[in-house]
Amino acid sequence: MNNDSIIILVKSNFPETVTDCYEFRGELTFVIKKEHIMQVAEFFKKNEELECNYLSDLCGVDKRDTDGIFEVVYHLYSLQKKHRVRLKVPVPSDDPILSTVTPVWKTANWHERETYDMFGIQFQGHPDLRKILMPEDFEGHPLRKDYPIDGRQPASLRAIYRKDEA
Repeated sequence: MNNDSIIILVKSNFPETVTDCYEFRGELTFVIKKEHIMQVAEFFKKNEELECNYLSDLCGVDKRDTDGIFEVVYHLYSLQKKHRVRLKVPVPSDDPILSTVTPVWKTANWHERETYDMFGIQFQGHPDLRKILMPEDFEGHPLRKDYPIDGRQPASLRAIYRKDEA
């Protein structure tokens, strides 16, 4: 299935949900309204023509300075069909909540936890939304643009850094 066919298929099934679609270097990107991420995710995985059965990555992007939003970006791949698709979901920075896609792709569990830990984006319905990279006493979200570069770290992190320096 070529990219033009994928665009027609997705836009015809989700005419009110896809707010933008573009191709760059052979990869398709669909911008999706956040309220519909579960339905779109299920469609990409279960549709026989798409079969995007592999979520290779899910990450956050901080665009608050320019657009006042975060983005959650899903990188999908079809092992059978050999095509890649990217979904971008804008999430307002003043209400960073989005539905989980762990029922669709189990690997989203860890990716969503990382995005929560680094950006503070919450995934409703996630089975175990808690920090995954930073210690429990770490305050803030280090990949947000408003996180202070010279901010003081919790005592547990300072102790780790001191051991590395010795």
